[in-house]
Amino acid sequence: MNDIEIARSIKMENITKVAEKFGIDEQYIEQYGKYKAKISNELTKKLKDKKDGKLILVTSINPTPLGEGKTTISIGLSEALNQIGKKAILALREPSLGPVFGIKGGATGGGYSQVVPMEDINLHFTGDIHAITSANNLLSAMIDNHIYYGNSLGFKEVVWKRCVDLNDRALRKVEIGLSKEKNMVSREDGFDITVASEIMAVFCLATSLEDLKEKLGQIVVGYNKENMPIFVKDLKAQGALTVLLKDAFNPNIVQTLEHNLAIIHGGPFANIAHGCNSIVATKMALKIGDYVVTEAGFGADLGAEKFVDIKSRKAGLKPTVAVCVATLKALKYHGGALVEDCKKENLEALEIGIDNLLQHVHNLRDNLGFNVIVAINKYITDSDKEIEILSNRLKEAGVELSLANVWADGGKGAIDLAEKVVNLTNKESNIKPVYELDIPIKEKIETVCKKIYGAEGTYFSEEALYEINRIEKLGYMNFPVCIAKTQYSFSDDPKNLLCKEPFRISIREINLKAGAGFIVAKAGKIMTMPGLPKVPAAETIDIDENKNIVGIF
Repeated sequence: MNDIEIARSIKMENITKVAEKFGIDEQYIEQYGKYKAKISNELTKKLKDKKDGKLILVTSINPTPLGEGKTTISIGLSEALNQIGKKAILALREPSLGPVFGIKGGATGGGYSQVVPMEDINLHFTGDIHAITSANNLLSAMIDNHIYYGNSLGFKEVVWKRCVDLNDRALRKVEIGLSKEKNMVSREDGFDITVASEIMAVFCLATSLEDLKEKLGQIVVGYNKENMPIFVKDLKAQGALTVLLKDAFNPNIVQTLEHNLAIIHGGPFANIAHGCNSIVATKMALKIGDYVVTEAGFGADLGAEKFVDIKSRKAGLKPTVAVCVATLKALKYHGGALVEDCKKENLEALEIGIDNLLQHVHNLRDNLGFNVIVAINKYITDSDKEIEILSNRLKEAGVELSLANVWADGGKGAIDLAEKVVNLTNKESNIKPVYELDIPIKEKIETVCKKIYGAEGTYFSEEALYEINRIEKLGYMNFPVCIAKTQYSFSDDPKNLLCKEPFRISIREINLKAGAGFIVAKAGKIMTMPGLPKVPAAETIDIDENKNIVGIF
């Protein structure tokens, strides 16, 4: 059976029963049908005196076209923790429609390690991302309406873009205001994918509805002729934006196939944004569960670094363990094997590809301070000899290994991983940021590039240097940096998998995200509006004669 057939083969429980099993009173729940619900942030306030559970981060090597199964392992680990008697909860991101209809597919796990209802979660879910899209585009409309009626704030440069939650490369640059109406001002604009919008970042980093409104007001939407920023609060828009987001701001709850609790909320992309679920969802999970499994994508070079330097720093989170997910197929791919040959035994490619894994382990343990375990998402094509080679290399590096078979066996396939993770949570960790906030912006970027990516240096375009200078003059030097870079390589070149030759990271653009409280540095050819592949997943998604959705994977 495929993923969607497996998901349908297991009868779901009413979400109120799942919530009750984890001690959540029905008064805090607003159901969206039988199997998904919103849970009020008032619950966190009620549980404020309860000790937080232990936070476990799941991340991975650099992803490949083969898929590493990070979310599948996250779900399986939470199932296994519950099977060994721990009260464990998942805290995951919401899927974006862009990848669902594009190339990556859904983001609800796979096989017998899934969150359900998988079709709902992968599509409209409870409407959170639509609410963010609406808030973003209301702000765009208010900016252009303000300019139409005389531009009293003196917009000389508009830096705010419209958004849509789909992959549509034709919208990267557009011309607006072409109706030739009196007072209409035409200008160049563009669209980001919704999950790259600053409103999504603000949504995920806000700690309360009041904090959300405050952060929205601080978003910079443009500059006047004196080169001074114009904020959302100058347009008096923060109240309306908050109204559009108020229901979405309550986290969503669903269930795993083994009827355990999953909180799914917020969905910033990890290669072009900070790649973590919302702070309110994570903090709620820590109050409900004794163990919380969350993830940061894509690979640890992007996800885990931003989890520590942005999310944990802002929220005061103290994770203990990092699970680094890999597959032998993906390791061979990073060692130079062709995609079609990765299911075959190839000891030479495996040996080379293990270097990618070890660099991530080094970053997680030595640069970020986690207790680390490697989880291999196991396939039947993995040979005993290959597993032995990997095991020996990890022993030499002083890192534990667990073979997980959660796709076929659900939580039972991750019992060994769960037991080892529990042991690691009892060891002291020393989570530490990669850089201090009081150093110059350029130095922060260079530190991440050298220390985490292994680059020999960086190159900054004139446009990037101009923007850094403007941001520092405005007094925003103490913000963390969020580097937008390809997920496929430590370098900024997605084809440079081995990274054996010295490389530099090219920073071509800098964007101030004053509401979210960080600075985006775009590296290489990364785009904030992806495009569809030649054969998009949308071609295989359909509805059958029984009105069942098919083709989501």
